[in-house]
Amino acid sequence: MINILIIEDDENIAKMIKATLSIVGYNGTCCYDGKSGMEEAQKGTYDLVLLDIMLPEMSGFEVMEHISDCGSPVIFLTAMQDVADKVKGLRLGAEDYIVKPFEALELLARIDVVLRRSNKTQNIITYGDLSIDISKHEITRAGESVQLTPKEFDVIVYFLQHQDIAVSRERLLSTIWGFEFEGESRTVDIHVQQVRRKLGLKDKLITIPKLGYRLESQENK
Repeated sequence: MINILIIEDDENIAKMIKATLSIVGYNGTCCYDGKSGMEEAQKGTYDLVLLDIMLPEMSGFEVMEHISDCGSPVIFLTAMQDVADKVKGLRLGAEDYIVKPFEALELLARIDVVLRRSNKTQNIITYGDLSIDISKHEITRAGESVQLTPKEFDVIVYFLQHQDIAVSRERLLSTIWGFEFEGESRTVDIHVQQVRRKLGLKDKLITIPKLGYRLESQENK
């Protein structure tokens, strides 16, 4: 299981983040001040640290200076939008910087990118008769190789990592095609249709009218 340390002084926000992480099966541990967060991070048992900047006892920047060699990638969470603060955080070694408020799916997507970059995620995902090797970019169905385009592969991996979550077309566009992509939602529909057809997911990859799609987990028969 992926273990993530949440260093956030607002208990409501910390608990919201922990609940969001549980949606995709991640375990969250909360610390509410910089000093205790630093001590917990230094144990080196976490796959990722979510670190607020404005903290009691020690600031997030100070914490970062003490945990940079603990082996856990760090994402800063902050209400501060100053570019200088963002640059400072990244120069200290943070992998990403997310400004509050943020959507749950955005947080999960950014976490997923950092975990993959750090080789912390599970490389093999199974779903029914499907087996997906993320590192090799290969997928088989009932033991037979299935040819997907790069974007189709990214689409199915995203849904597999966010099962039972309603995902909007806009979220898929921004996450898979990038925020600068200027295409329309029809692009998403075409790729989802192809993924459904090639992988036999007609009854599992559900269309949500006026919103987007949801991949039902295997438990939801």
